[in-house]
Amino acid sequence: MRGVRWRRIASQIGRSVAVWAVSTLTMLLLALVLPDFRLQSADGDSATRIALTAACGAGAFGILSAVVWPLLVRLLLLVPALVLGLLVFFLNGSLLLVALRLNPSARGAAAPETAVIVAAVMSAVASATGGALAVRDDEAYRRRLHRLATRRHRRRTDPPCPVTPGLVFLQLDGVGHDVLREAVGRGVMPTVARWLAGDDGPRPTHRLTPWHTDWSSQTGASQLGILHGSTFDVPAFRWYEKDRGEVMVSNRPTSAAELQRRAVAHTGDGGLLSEDGASRGNLFSGGAGEQALVLSIAARRRGRENRSRAGYFAYFSDPANAVRTALSFIAEVVREIGESTRARLRKQRPRVSRGGLYPLVRAFATVVERDVVVAAVMGDMLAGRTAVYADLVAYDEVAHHSGPHSRDAEKVLKRLDRCLALLERVADHAPRPYRIVVLSDHGQSPGETFRSRYGLTLADLVRAGCGLHVPRRAERTHSGAEARAAVRAALHRPVEEGGEQHRPARHSEPVVLASGNLGLISFPDVRHRMTKEEIDARHPALLTTLANHPGIGFLLVASAEHDGVVLGPHGTEIPLARLDRDPGPLERFGPGAVEAVRRTHAFPHTADIMVNSAYDPADGEVLAFEEQIGSHGGLGGAQSRPFLLSPVDLSAPVPDGERLTGAEQVHHVLRRWLGELSGPEVPLTAVPDEDATDERAA
Repeated sequence: MRGVRWRRIASQIGRSVAVWAVSTLTMLLLALVLPDFRLQSADGDSATRIALTAACGAGAFGILSAVVWPLLVRLLLLVPALVLGLLVFFLNGSLLLVALRLNPSARGAAAPETAVIVAAVMSAVASATGGALAVRDDEAYRRRLHRLATRRHRRRTDPPCPVTPGLVFLQLDGVGHDVLREAVGRGVMPTVARWLAGDDGPRPTHRLTPWHTDWSSQTGASQLGILHGSTFDVPAFRWYEKDRGEVMVSNRPTSAAELQRRAVAHTGDGGLLSEDGASRGNLFSGGAGEQALVLSIAARRRGRENRSRAGYFAYFSDPANAVRTALSFIAEVVREIGESTRARLRKQRPRVSRGGLYPLVRAFATVVERDVVVAAVMGDMLAGRTAVYADLVAYDEVAHHSGPHSRDAEKVLKRLDRCLALLERVADHAPRPYRIVVLSDHGQSPGETFRSRYGLTLADLVRAGCGLHVPRRAERTHSGAEARAAVRAALHRPVEEGGEQHRPARHSEPVVLASGNLGLISFPDVRHRMTKEEIDARHPALLTTLANHPGIGFLLVASAEHDGVVLGPHGTEIPLARLDRDPGPLERFGPGAVEAVRRTHAFPHTADIMVNSAYDPADGEVLAFEEQIGSHGGLGGAQSRPFLLSPVDLSAPVPDGERLTGAEQVHHVLRRWLGELSGPEVPLTAVPDEDATDERAA
């Protein structure tokens, strides 16, 4: 045992010396290439003296990077992540200048801008060298990955790691079942293709199962259902709550915290990850004791951990990681600008604006968030955690603006597949076996925007249908003119006298919100959910204007006579109780549409008018009420068909011939798998103490 320990120490020393030697050579080469970086005095020095200066400088820089850099990152946890990425180069260059000042020969010097370049190159070279050497030693490789990925080590008093398999759930946000199959067929995702084809053995290692979302096909509802077992009263991504006078937005920290609280109260269950779990990059915690970049805990955080910034520390505490991610961030910004410019020059249709801050937002989602979350999952696996759930949002962000089948989105799928391959390799070094489950929360449906096709927004159409003032651009559209004519006819005013429009009795203006191709209209001055009869009495032309518009598929409203009705064009009005016999406008939306609409109708916070855009089954296109050419949030097409990719040694999600429907059912499937791997079924666990959770969530 003592001999093994000494060999390990000798191996570590050997790798450190090798990295130091390569860093020294790198510094010498940079001094030859860069004019503002020198390692000798103005009068010249011998080759030995220059080499000694380089060795001392490289050693000092390495020590500062190992000791000082983590402290700097810890101090900058409150700095916004985008700003931290830009500070990486400046801080790294500053460490190099300090290292040259500490050099005993006092001969090294560099211009500040040159120091940034030298520090970036040396950090990357040192990281690559150390990684290459460590790969030859499994134990060293494990220690290196653990060091790069974990934010905090387990205490020595913790129990030993179980020998039963753990589960890693990786959510590829927005990747639909059909998109995944197409990507596999084209060779875009070789890792997933290998899992499904069984190249490593006599049979496939994974099975691919489609599942179907509720009407609200978006991350807020789906992930809440998957992690906490409830999608109750989540009618959309954003909606207005009359009793509270607030707009709920799923990705707003305060809203996410409230949604999680409601789900826990509704189910009495702390969440899927309550037993030794970790939640990474999610909207909700799932009851995990280890959390990073989780939105629902950000609202109640204070001080240095505010906004869940601590999740970045583990990754950026390694300067090589920081430099690599910062370079990739800049490259992604440049790539997005180039791709959007090319689309604009080619007059590509459909197209939405991709300027402003969007290039930075895309780079953050596709580079920074991906790198940090993957590193955190690596650390969780090497720490032997029982269940890990992580969300990778890169595809969803790009597909919204470039399209779900675009070349831009395909490139993101390639990079996500490489992440899966990396985590698969890490599993070989984990202290316990792991099963990797990959799933998505929804898909995306293509199509141009409602505004692009008709020249006005849903809010413009609603205002016109209410007889309210609309922008001049909307007045000139065919839809706007029809809406004004409908209002005049309903109010028995066929002519606009003197060019003045009729203004109804003063009411508060409607709140119109959009979640992809799902629209929600609420009248805030009425405390209850208005019925069709009440809406017709107040705004006689509104429902007719909306139901007959070619860009709208159907409406859902409450009814004093029938409880609830679905409205369609040409006076179609079908009570919810009759939808099984006559689905009317819901028929083209496919199986499950009737059940989804009925369930949403029963929610306490369903809007006065629920609007689903038109859908063309021939090409799968919808019309987004937001500025997105790849959208999700309502019914229609691929957005409602995500996937579940699971190991074949776990039980089938559902029996052959049955549909896997709703995020709540997915939650029960995942919980069943945890029970299969751990022995007894994972118990329902009460919500953990918030103070204790905050202490663990670093």
